[in-house]
Amino acid sequence: AAASFSTHTATAFSLTTILSNTPTFRSTPTTLAASSSSTTATHISNPRTLGKSTLIVSEACLGTMTFGVQNSPSDAFAQIDYARDNGCNFIDTAELYPVPLTAPEYRAGATEEILGDYIRRIGSTQRDELVIATKICGYFPSSPVAAARSYPNPPLDPAPDGRLDGASVRSACEASLRRLNTDRIDLMQIHWPDRYVPAFGMTTFHHDQKREGDVPIYETAEALKTLIDEGKIRYIGLSNESTLGVCKWVKACEELGIADKLATIQNSYSLLDRRFDSELAEACDYYNIGLLPWSVLAGGLLSGK
Repeated sequence: AAASFSTHTATAFSLTTILSNTPTFRSTPTTLAASSSSTTATHISNPRTLGKSTLIVSEACLGTMTFGVQNSPSDAFAQIDYARDNGCNFIDTAELYPVPLTAPEYRAGATEEILGDYIRRIGSTQRDELVIATKICGYFPSSPVAAARSYPNPPLDPAPDGRLDGASVRSACEASLRRLNTDRIDLMQIHWPDRYVPAFGMTTFHHDQKREGDVPIYETAEALKTLIDEGKIRYIGLSNESTLGVCKWVKACEELGIADKLATIQNSYSLLDRRFDSELAEACDYYNIGLLPWSVLAGGLLSGK
């Protein structure tokens, strides 16, 4: 299984580090031959296989959630260039980004647009050197993120609810493809579930917060399978997910014949948040689902600042 550590700051570029059982540990960029099962990048620092996928990624992944609020487009381009110059070929974003959503200049999808402008600048050949990951929002009533899926047209008004039904998954994917100026997403992640789970700092399951009418995981997985069959998505990732959710996702993907496409999970993990280390680690190890940890500095608490 793989793991990754992510730091997001306003002035320094954000890195997510991937740990793997792959016995490849190199401190300098390594030249890899291009193949249909990997990217065409030629200088990947500490290359790792991402979960059970065939994607070859750098140990460090560039996080982008500050692009568009805390970082300008020129800042973002400089950070991406710096990361690539140092052997990073893995970039993570989301349709929700940038953060914080409370910023006056917040606009859902702005981060993907900045990354898409960068991809337009470098062209398709250099785009093929990158592994691009993004995320679809989970349950989000009156969601400005779901409203922005009309891109490049103005956001929908009133804003629809963000859900993970088949139609919503398709519209989210196609909006991300338009914003990113690419013909496929290498890793499409479910940012958080449609059902209630304690996430984003919550550590206790509250029974009274369960909701009726959750979109079945099978429906979400089936929509992703269709997009995989169309060549718009290469692999599936989870995020802010529980052990129960992982097992349900594995079952759905097995029934749909895409168990080999479920590659990663991106959950909070730090010296102060070791929840992953219990039964969730056992499940992900068993199913070969790589971990991409976020908030490894515990929201900055471990930074010493």
